[in-house]
Amino acid sequence: MSVACKHLDHIHDVKPKTPQGCEECLKIGSDWVHLRECLECGHIGCCDDSPNTHATKHFHATKHPVITSFQPGENWKWCYVDELMWE
Repeated sequence: MSVACKHLDHIHDVKPKTPQGCEECLKIGSDWVHLRECLECGHIGCCDDSPNTHATKHFHATKHPVITSFQPGENWKWCYVDELMWE
């Protein structure tokens, strides 16, 4: 893999904390567009096209840098710090 991300050591074999949807949106009864999974802790948050952008808010609160799509059929990862996407 020729990935320039410097945060690969933050990727762990995690279990999704809320496989049924965005953790915060479920609590407040809000909708989301797409879901993202934090690869450091398993947090499921909504994408930046969603009204609440909980995946990005999770990054800012925790500094966990790498997420992956939690959408069926999508296999990409994103590093917030390096602003890099890869499969």
